[in-house]
Amino acid sequence: MNDDGIKKAVRKSYGRIAVLETGCCPGGTCGTGVAAPGERSRQLGYSEEDLRAVPEGADLGLGCGNPLAIAAIGEGETVLDLGSGAGFDCFLAARRAGPTGRVIGVDMTPEMVEKARENARKSEYGNVEFRQGDMENLPVDEGSVDVILSNCVINLAPDKKKVFREAFRVLKHGGRLLISDIVLIRPLPDPLRDSAAAYVGCIAGAVLREDYLASVAEAGFTDIRIDGEAPFPVNFPGEIPLASSSPVNRGLPGGVEEEAVPGIVSLQLSAVKPLLPISGPPSWAGKEPDEKGA
Repeated sequence: MNDDGIKKAVRKSYGRIAVLETGCCPGGTCGTGVAAPGERSRQLGYSEEDLRAVPEGADLGLGCGNPLAIAAIGEGETVLDLGSGAGFDCFLAARRAGPTGRVIGVDMTPEMVEKARENARKSEYGNVEFRQGDMENLPVDEGSVDVILSNCVINLAPDKKKVFREAFRVLKHGGRLLISDIVLIRPLPDPLRDSAAAYVGCIAGAVLREDYLASVAEAGFTDIRIDGEAPFPVNFPGEIPLASSSPVNRGLPGGVEEEAVPGIVSLQLSAVKPLLPISGPPSWAGKEPDEKGA
């Protein structure tokens, strides 16, 4: 499937989730035994206060981490959320940025953007706006953002290097990049890598951790840190979820699930756009995350 086909499949599936107001964890099932969005967010580290603070329907349980846990957002800062969905992380960031701050959510799915705007209207969030756009070509001015957040969305972009170049472009010098995402510590089996539904389910689009980090560094970021890493639980039913409108994965060879799951992890990453251009090897080179994720 080419890049346009991937984007169409992702847009269709997430549009369906927005309309039905039914979320499920990436790579998990959307049926019996799967945590509801609120419970899923608790498992990822969001507090009860966080869940109470956002408009009803903003949390669809689609994340794979909590980028706000490592985000020191200051009063008056401008925050950009890549793949903002129904606005969950945007509304939480808006509380930290305060009335003098500004939060911009960008999502390529029209139904998600409209749902987020509806959530903002009904809860009177005056410092939050949502724009339809592509992460590979952000509708955001150069050097206008203090902080970029993204939660389990960059893995869906066909050209991740372009996403990071765009993030670097729109950040101010000294601005911060804070990401939760799915990466691989070993390649996926080919049958899964070639599955359109697994791509929409945040699995097949994931890349090796070292390639992901290299793309961040190549974009110009420094002070790149792995702030946390954990195995990510994945269920492989006959149909990869999040993708109930995508091609069904029937007849995967035996053992594919067992081979794939240990190599899929959730990564918490932070990086900085330097105040001045610098040269040298990336700060993460040759390092493995320790128990604290440093």
